[in-house]
Amino acid sequence: MYDGRLIFSQIMDFLPDYDFRKCVARYGGDYKVRKFSCRDQFLCMAFAQLTQRESLRDIESCLRAAGRRLYHMGIRGHISRTTLAETNENRDWRIYADFAQILIGIARPLYADEDFGVEINEAVYALDSTTIDLCLNLFPWAKFRHRKGAVKLHTLMDLRGSIPTFVRITDGLVHDVNILDEIITEAGAFYLMDRGYLDFGRLYRIHQANAFFVTRAKRNFRYKRIYSSPADKSNGIQCDQKIKLLSPEPSKMYPEMLRRIRYLDPETSKRLVFLTNNFQLAHTVIAELFRSRWQIEIFFKWIKQHLRIKSFYGTSANAVKTQIWTAVCVYLLIAILKKKLDLPQNLYTILQILSVTLFNKEPLLQVLTHKGYRNETPDLNKQLLLFDL
Repeated sequence: MYDGRLIFSQIMDFLPDYDFRKCVARYGGDYKVRKFSCRDQFLCMAFAQLTQRESLRDIESCLRAAGRRLYHMGIRGHISRTTLAETNENRDWRIYADFAQILIGIARPLYADEDFGVEINEAVYALDSTTIDLCLNLFPWAKFRHRKGAVKLHTLMDLRGSIPTFVRITDGLVHDVNILDEIITEAGAFYLMDRGYLDFGRLYRIHQANAFFVTRAKRNFRYKRIYSSPADKSNGIQCDQKIKLLSPEPSKMYPEMLRRIRYLDPETSKRLVFLTNNFQLAHTVIAELFRSRWQIEIFFKWIKQHLRIKSFYGTSANAVKTQIWTAVCVYLLIAILKKKLDLPQNLYTILQILSVTLFNKEPLLQVLTHKGYRNETPDLNKQLLLFDL
């Protein structure tokens, strides 16, 4: 019989403890703290995400029911909803934001060779945002509309492995295009964006950084056709053109030529017009690249359905950001665990299995792969004799 450690404790072994302590020290998270450390807070929030707890009272009841097993989970502080509420309210959310960046640095190399459906060697990123609705009476700082509050989760995602590389949490009034000012452009990479990010001045900065973008054109933009390349209409490509912008302001912000591709989606019969600064790739590859942008929509749908980022344990901005960043950390943790253990299941299946086995004392690999486990019998032939016979 296996009498080792709890599943929860084995999962937390995949977290770099030294780097977490550095993040805590950077913002003085444990300064004058005696009973409930930042590590205790993170473990409680990670438990809530893994098991989809509904409220602070729910977290308190489940963890207190664990009794002595809390110590073996790594939680040393006393569990109470008031303590957890106060720590979420007051401890700097940037501790967990910085820790998420460390986990991103661990996860990305693991998925560097992952296939995402397009044969291309360069790095490919999708940029988008999702809106999380909030009650304006409870969250008055989350300005969005006259009678509605919201926060936006802006995400730049590496399509190889669906790993978020940049995350910014803002109130609902921040326009998506402003996030382009905060992203550090990687030379040679492709950035896939919808037309909400269409700003020719910002796109020109991407072009000057020797990176590429693929976005959708708006219906009313004016241009002059310079040259038309042959289009493969059997693949849905209706035209492939080199163009110059005609409107005064856009032409000043983007003075060079652009590539315009009009594509008819065979599945939806919808016409899409793409703009890009890449003139080397085949037009069909450009269309496939933009189609792969939908992976970020799947990512948003996944975390909203399977992690706790739609209902919150606190109402302050700090509490909301702490909960979202711990959810991102848990997502990255599951992604790292999947790759390091070479698991065949998808992230959803792994999360569902873990949610009901956290208090079990079984080998983690056995639980996730359903392989049998047996203790190794000692080799008696190597045992030294106490007395000579």
